[in-house]
Amino acid sequence: MTTDATPDATPVHRVGSRAALVDLPDLATAMVWHSHLATHPLRGQRDIIAAARTVLVVLDSPSAATAAMKQLRTLRPTESAGGNASRTVTVDVVYDGPDLETVADQLGTTVDGVIEHHTSSTWTGAFGGFAPGFTYCVGDKVPSVSRRDSPRTEVPDGAVGLAGEFSAVYPRSSPGGWQLIGTSATPVWDASEQEPALIRPGDRVAYRAVRERVEVCPSAPERDGDVQERASLTLTDPGLLTVIEDAGRPGHGGVGVTGSGAADMASAQVANDVVGNHPGDAVLENIGGLSLTALQDVVVAVTGAETTVTVDGRSRALASPLLVTEGSTLVVPGVDDPHHGLRSYVAVRGGVRHNGEVLGSLSSDVLSGLGPGPLVAGSAIEVGAGQVAPTRTGTNPVRVPDVLRVVAGPRDAWFADGTEALTGREWTVSPSSNRVGVRLSGTAVNRSDDRELPSEGMVAGSVQVPPDGQPVLFLRDHAVTGGYPVIATVIAEDLDAAAQLAPGATVRFEEYT
Repeated sequence: MTTDATPDATPVHRVGSRAALVDLPDLATAMVWHSHLATHPLRGQRDIIAAARTVLVVLDSPSAATAAMKQLRTLRPTESAGGNASRTVTVDVVYDGPDLETVADQLGTTVDGVIEHHTSSTWTGAFGGFAPGFTYCVGDKVPSVSRRDSPRTEVPDGAVGLAGEFSAVYPRSSPGGWQLIGTSATPVWDASEQEPALIRPGDRVAYRAVRERVEVCPSAPERDGDVQERASLTLTDPGLLTVIEDAGRPGHGGVGVTGSGAADMASAQVANDVVGNHPGDAVLENIGGLSLTALQDVVVAVTGAETTVTVDGRSRALASPLLVTEGSTLVVPGVDDPHHGLRSYVAVRGGVRHNGEVLGSLSSDVLSGLGPGPLVAGSAIEVGAGQVAPTRTGTNPVRVPDVLRVVAGPRDAWFADGTEALTGREWTVSPSSNRVGVRLSGTAVNRSDDRELPSEGMVAGSVQVPPDGQPVLFLRDHAVTGGYPVIATVIAEDLDAAAQLAPGATVRFEEYT
């Protein structure tokens, strides 16, 4: 656990190689810190995520993270530090939730008393997490409400819930364990807006009782008319999963949006470089093999998992520009050997285009549902017009690791053997892994601290340990916040390799200093 032992220093933990987590005494202090760092960002600061008692600061390099660690230990923000002017947001609620009587019993009041309590309290947007637009709102002098013993498998969009000291509106249908007291038609997330989250940290929120729910349908995003798009390929076989990915949408953790982007960013960038695109242009990311039929002559490149690519049955090299003429078919086979990787990337000269852009990115986020959904057989693949730079032959960057390097913590002290509980054994990749995380199986990791961890910010690379002791290594589509302790964090430099871990592969972790 990398922190500071100086008595008057603020406890700060290193999170992987490019982030730092600040431990704070309470939510109010965390909000003050978030406000200060939002208006006075540190050098290299890419994102800041407030949570119940922590603030996570994400940086753009290891050197910036090292410098931030030193600054954060002595930082003393105050209420007068400044911040964005808060707004008052009104959320209309029909108080018809199935848990109203349960909440009334917990609070020792009536159903009408619960409604009065909810509508008369002063609520403040505290932090985002769980899902885009799901903002934890904290009330003044609000009694704590316990979560359900058994979470619901599906909570409808618009449900208004209570849990602990928080209230929130579910922006989309999802599992959830909060006590549901009502429903709201107020759209708390609209991807077509420049500021898609209705409630942001620091906003005042007024819940208003209404008699009926009136649906408000957000307008559909318009296609960018300046982009000259044309269907150049047809996806004839999507394999197990084919999605559109680019450089992602970093910097929006405060409203519950993770960075997403290509799971193996290096492979995607090399594929783009080979066909002359910008490094962050959108590509196709595939698991299980795919086939594409050209509707006109196109230049493509395939990188990632070690496999034999063919055009009309003839073998072609990875990381090389390939001309696929009109009517020809490109086939990227799936990979059977877990030592040869998992994900393949297909770049098309001009870059893949789609009208499903959200927050400046076409990346498909499988956890939140942002961006275009998984592609299906028959999907038309559109590309932009023109070549950006000369094509060249590259080197396929894929590496299927035997070892991943980790930085201890931030919560390694919660485990009986510290980080050794993770690094001292071999782990097998579970078939239930996906873009959210790599699920690992092996000898269970035992906790020495059984307290409930208040939700705190997570990064790609966080190795979280749930109650069953089987670690989960978060990838690009991880949740912004999580409630299980993170024993260690894979360094950013090893994330691309981690994304190529296939079911059945084995991996070890070693501590990085």
